[in-house]
Amino acid sequence: MNIALFVSGGLGFKLLNHLKESKHSVQCVFTDSNSKGIIDTTNDNQLPIFTGNPRNERAIKFIDAYEIDIILSINYLFLIERSLFSKAKLAVNIHGSLLPKYRGRTPHVWAIINNESKTGVTAHLIDEGCDTGDIVKQKEVIIDDTDTGADILEKFNKLYVPLVDEILSDFERGRIKRLSQNNKNATFFGKRTPDDGRINWGWQKERIRNWVRAQAYPYPGAFTYYEGLDEKVIIDEVVFSDMGFNETDRNGLIVSLNPICVKTPNGVLEIRNIRNLERLSFLEVGQKLV
Repeated sequence: MNIALFVSGGLGFKLLNHLKESKHSVQCVFTDSNSKGIIDTTNDNQLPIFTGNPRNERAIKFIDAYEIDIILSINYLFLIERSLFSKAKLAVNIHGSLLPKYRGRTPHVWAIINNESKTGVTAHLIDEGCDTGDIVKQKEVIIDDTDTGADILEKFNKLYVPLVDEILSDFERGRIKRLSQNNKNATFFGKRTPDDGRINWGWQKERIRNWVRAQAYPYPGAFTYYEGLDEKVIIDEVVFSDMGFNETDRNGLIVSLNPICVKTPNGVLEIRNIRNLERLSFLEVGQKLV
């Protein structure tokens, strides 16, 4: 089977290495300029590669040189336009949520922030929308109480290869099943940047804890500032504390230094892991994080 592979990042790299050793033929690869492992692998194996944004018909002449049975999109950074996905008999994207919930970017991070107990991966047909095509397969993943965003990606990592193999097998046998998404149940979340990680100490302690673990290392991290200073405080772990507090105290107030504890509207959080703690000798009880 002839495959056009649209891949980025670590998950894309893993699938590229798996498929180039399979019985199928990877005809060409699309990736972004930052996915060095993918670029190096395609060059080492003399696989044709298109690097960068393929939109606005930039890649039409490139893909027209190949006979493509199936397009597979795994962790790819760009939307794939009809002019490209129509070149294949079947075009499938794998998305990190249980569609139609959590369409859009970094869905596993949002699922943790929103206190979901499960997420998953969905293989769906590529259409002109964003994660809106018919569902082909879904695999559920439990979100454990201490899971970080990186933990969920590691769980996903174990699902992608067998999921792709199932899709290819079903396609060869003419057994692809399609289930329309119910748009009434859809949710959408936009792209996140490192600057979006700032903690609001006016949130309930449960949301702050989820906010922190969703973005913990190796992600950029949830952060706050010490009132009056520009030094960013990057936090990778917080836990609930039984320490008492005064409801009238300001949210974000440092109520203890050993351990470091901070007041929220409905309880105190103990900060277990500060990424840049060595630069924060100025912390004092009675001061505020903002």
